[in-house]
Amino acid sequence: MDAVSPQPAAQPAPQHSRGDAPAVDSARMHSKVAWRLIPFLIFLFLLAWIDRVNVGFAKLQMLQDLRFSEAVYGLGAGIFFIGYFLFEVPSNLLLQRIGARKTLARITILWGLTSMAMAFVTTPFSFYLLRFLLGVFEAGFFPGVMLYLTYWIPAGRRGRINGWFMTSFGIAGVVGGPIAGLIMSGMDGVAPLRNWQWLFVLEGIPSVIAGIVVLGYLPDRPRQARWLSAAEQTALEAELEAEQRHGGKHASFAQALRQPALWLCTAAYFCIVGGNATLAFWMPSLVRELGVRGALDIGLLSAIPFTLGTVAMVLNGAHSDKTGERRLHCAGATLVGAAGLALTAAYIGNPVLAMAALSVSAIGVLGAFPVFWAIPAGFLTGTAAAGGIAFINSVGNLAGFATPFMMGWMKEWTGGVAAGLYVVAAMQLTSTAIVALAMRRLAR
Repeated sequence: MDAVSPQPAAQPAPQHSRGDAPAVDSARMHSKVAWRLIPFLIFLFLLAWIDRVNVGFAKLQMLQDLRFSEAVYGLGAGIFFIGYFLFEVPSNLLLQRIGARKTLARITILWGLTSMAMAFVTTPFSFYLLRFLLGVFEAGFFPGVMLYLTYWIPAGRRGRINGWFMTSFGIAGVVGGPIAGLIMSGMDGVAPLRNWQWLFVLEGIPSVIAGIVVLGYLPDRPRQARWLSAAEQTALEAELEAEQRHGGKHASFAQALRQPALWLCTAAYFCIVGGNATLAFWMPSLVRELGVRGALDIGLLSAIPFTLGTVAMVLNGAHSDKTGERRLHCAGATLVGAAGLALTAAYIGNPVLAMAALSVSAIGVLGAFPVFWAIPAGFLTGTAAAGGIAFINSVGNLAGFATPFMMGWMKEWTGGVAAGLYVVAAMQLTSTAIVALAMRRLAR
């Protein structure tokens, strides 16, 4: 066809990068990025989540072997988040300086080794120390990935992508429960370790291997992605740079700390994490409260709420992107989570109704995460994004320390889990109020 041949009038103009660079198929470019990065990041977060919460399954036998109380377990499960809190912001600021590849590899290898070392816990102090170190070494992974995705994914696509990435929460519960149950039942009596010790060792090894793979697999920025053409690299970076220059965003971390928006997001996230930590660390115990005894049966039943929660994450994130609305999608999810937790407490003596309510709580709590993280990305950029996202996550994750400890303490005090579940339900209601009412100017 010669140069003067007419083009169909309805044909949209192709997207060009700067100057006279070749045309780029934007949809194909973003699809390549998503398929190359997201499955691998999901797998890494799946390993992180399993190594973080497998103590909930180890608890079924570990407490008896080591003569630990419920309060000792609650403190040990939660102290992870103290290390997480102290080192998360520095880790994310370091990521911005040295790159995601080195940072995520370091984090993944060290948490895997620490998880394996958990097999050799003998005293409450060693339990607390290793859980603290696990938090130190994992610090920066989740906010680091959230920051890393801003280097690759435009804001309008981020709710859906966040939803897919955060399915790791749910997938870990879906596959982690049955796998932990199989290890606990299949390795019982296998020398030289107890079944809960095998659980830590066998689930820590894949993380060490995956950390080594990170070094060769993840590029830091689009310009280093050999699987993108030169034109696609240029077009993607131009699109993201234009977005980062948006006048309403804060670029300085110090500037971001002076904004009420950051503190509102932090308070809301604290409450959401309280619900998630309760599900993650207490799901096996809650299922056992319903009368289930076998480790494999507990693992299989624990997978049901997480399966439904995983679906809710994807659907809520995708619908939020489609409508462009964030605030009510997040607040509605936390309201559902509050109702589910309260009903679980009310029906704890009825296995069928309590299991149904537990599933509702997982749908609500997990469904809030992908939409929530699209909100701070709307007003933070640059160093403010690196520090601000880490700040929200690190302070918010202190709820991961507070709620497991509170649940253990209240169970010993009251003799049951209902009182603790009502407290966590109230936290979800608080998050609903903050997001729905106080954050109107941050997200529609």
